[in-house]
Amino acid sequence: MASPNLISATSIIGKTHAEWVTDTPNVVTTNSLNSSTVQRINVLYVTNMGLADATVTIDLYRGGQSFKVVYNLPVPIGTSVVAVAKDSSLYIEEGDSLRISASQTGLLQYIVSYEVMS
Repeated sequence: MASPNLISATSIIGKTHAEWVTDTPNVVTTNSLNSSTVQRINVLYVTNMGLADATVTIDLYRGGQSFKVVYNLPVPIGTSVVAVAKDSSLYIEEGDSLRISASQTGLLQYIVSYEVMS
């Protein structure tokens, strides 16, 4: 289980994923063991499309433990928040997952842009 040397990366593939947020932690992206890749989260937007205020929690799931990136971040009605910005990128290493959950199902959507590097 070794992450690649990013100075000598031979492949960088851009990815974008979008989905509704539920009230239980769901995987945004996962990096399987022995993938020989690292994923860099460039930006993660969360938008409230509902009729009530909501909060979002994002965690890095590693070794069976949840480490909070943001916890109960308010997302008011009709607004978008940047939960992860490019100037504060996250690296998802082998065996890690990035997960997201909301205070209520059916109110929030997310869009994540990331790169898979090897």
